[in-house]
Amino acid sequence: MSSRSSYLLQKELDNADTYDQWRDIAMRIDQIEGRDKWKTVERTNLYDYQAIRSRYNILREMRESGDDHGLLFALNEGIHGNMGGMGSAELFKKTRFGTKQLINDYIDEVTNALYHLASPKVDSISIDEKLEFFNRAAHCFGRSALMLSGSGSLFYFHLGVVKALWEEGLLPSVISGASGGAIVAAIVGSHSHEELETIFDAEHLKIQVEQGLGLRSIGNLLSRGHVSPKAIEEFLVRIIPDLTFQEAAARTGIHINVSVAPVQRHQTSRLLNDIASPNVMLREALMASSAFPGFFPPVTLAAKDRNGNRKPYLPNRKWIDGSVSDDLPIKRVMRLYGVNHSIVSQTNPVALPFISENHSATVFGILKETLQITTKQWALAGAKIIGHPMKLNSRLSQLLTFTSSVLAQTYTGDINILPPRRLHNPAQLLSQRTNAEIIELIRHGERATWPKIEAIRVQTKISNALDTIAKNLEAELLNQVHESSIAERKTA
Repeated sequence: MSSRSSYLLQKELDNADTYDQWRDIAMRIDQIEGRDKWKTVERTNLYDYQAIRSRYNILREMRESGDDHGLLFALNEGIHGNMGGMGSAELFKKTRFGTKQLINDYIDEVTNALYHLASPKVDSISIDEKLEFFNRAAHCFGRSALMLSGSGSLFYFHLGVVKALWEEGLLPSVISGASGGAIVAAIVGSHSHEELETIFDAEHLKIQVEQGLGLRSIGNLLSRGHVSPKAIEEFLVRIIPDLTFQEAAARTGIHINVSVAPVQRHQTSRLLNDIASPNVMLREALMASSAFPGFFPPVTLAAKDRNGNRKPYLPNRKWIDGSVSDDLPIKRVMRLYGVNHSIVSQTNPVALPFISENHSATVFGILKETLQITTKQWALAGAKIIGHPMKLNSRLSQLLTFTSSVLAQTYTGDINILPPRRLHNPAQLLSQRTNAEIIELIRHGERATWPKIEAIRVQTKISNALDTIAKNLEAELLNQVHESSIAERKTA
């Protein structure tokens, strides 16, 4: 392919309006450049293709021959998301779309085998035995979580990321957020599928932004240090239902996690969710997570008592922006929800300069990565040294403390979605965005997600199948118990 043709196709790719358009252009480029041939060749040192091929053959043979007990035994030997290294990020960098065909075939075969065993047609295995297997397999395999970083006015980028995942049916059921990321997590975690269809409609988004209502208001609130808590509360009333974390999870099946940090010394940060804090009210949690230190007042959380009345939650404690101490609480989410795979949408302007996706084994690549790590450590040390002699109530001291806390954290995951470099300017963290900038940020979020879609689809397909099957079997078992109870009463 000529350089001119390559340039024109790449421009088409960058300007695609939908994921389907992006995918078709990406596949076309791979075909023209000969990269699609790489997908069909199993042999490579990037993963253990022999082990995966062998495993694939065994599972397929047992399923097609009807050896259901043998298939169950084989699956009991272990289902691993990174078997033979097939979860390596390098396997998704060789082409613009997709990865090795053997990996896709293996994932499909495992999924087919799971749905086959769960089918009522397989009556040689009891439903109790099936449910025991699928619950155990789901627990051992783990699941994915979407982590939305603190973001300020870059939260619109998160909105584009979530929109792209939702449209492809790939939005994880566990979503964590801090600051603007928490607001986006709450939007998708408190609205039904039908409501999200309206929220994510492109024309609806455009109208909301142009009218300065709803979504636009977030930028206004985040850009004014003098805004009152009442204004934030009124905004959240417009876009977030008045629910507890537990009620939101029951309504949508999505587990919202909101990171908040304590104002008081010697207190630890909290991850608010339907497990650790089921009765805490969502809106107050979002107000706390949006309370950027030095710009917004700290917040007292609220909870719903057993009579449905709102009351203070830990009334002697106040909370602020969770990104200060725990921007991406991956370890806590892992422990609570059995998560072992993270998708990170990272827009924290303080962290972004120190993140690089293009790791290279070349001398230059190693030196570049080392320089980034060294620069981060020097920046962390400098912020601590400068901030040490300052007064505790100094706005600059608070900002330096925030910077130190962010730099000391881990802010990447298994799959990372980052905004374009030109959007990394920390000076715009709390800046108000124009209508055009807001729409463009949402589009940037979508376009940054599209190249990751296939990796996310491949790496989450088995866990999604396990969760779906386990829920269906539990419902089927409850239905059988209910029908049996009715039959016994009729007989009596």
